[in-house]
Amino acid sequence: MIYNAIIYKYYGNYPALREILITHSRQVANRALRIVDAHPQWIEQGLVDRTFIEEAAMLHDIGIIFCNAPKIHCRGQHKYIEHGFLGAELLRAEGYPKHALVAERHTGTGITLEQVIREELPIPERDYCPQSLEEKIICYADKFYSKSHLGEEVSIEKIKYNIWKYGHEAILRWNELVELCGE
Repeated sequence: MIYNAIIYKYYGNYPALREILITHSRQVANRALRIVDAHPQWIEQGLVDRTFIEEAAMLHDIGIIFCNAPKIHCRGQHKYIEHGFLGAELLRAEGYPKHALVAERHTGTGITLEQVIREELPIPERDYCPQSLEEKIICYADKFYSKSHLGEEVSIEKIKYNIWKYGHEAILRWNELVELCGE
């Protein structure tokens, strides 16, 4: 897979948005790769594929182009909460179902089926929580970087504050990710 080819296929005519996507995704990929490198046993045990981690991290937000978020140059018709699901559909259509799962499951600390129903979210009713170790690593790494403040790292305090707004279960999932990634 050449992830840049997919990015340019969809973002080629949107240079400002493409730059935001690539910059953010590179930050996430670099952190995810540092986490993997700090846990060589995961590779030895066949639990993670380093190449896949980089590819999936670079493509996890591919669906933002379909969303309306003018602050980051997104001029689509969908709500931002839909970007994971829409990106997953795009990646499945491109023939990358495993990468699609990362896109679909990286939002927040994951979105439960109960949340989708309770909050009447505009996404299909199913569970969107990261399952595989690779999905969890990328979900965790993503929380440290904002697309609206490129180049800055989000503090742990701010991450916790942002996650707390989604309830106790979200904080529990965050704590599990912190423990897992060992930073």
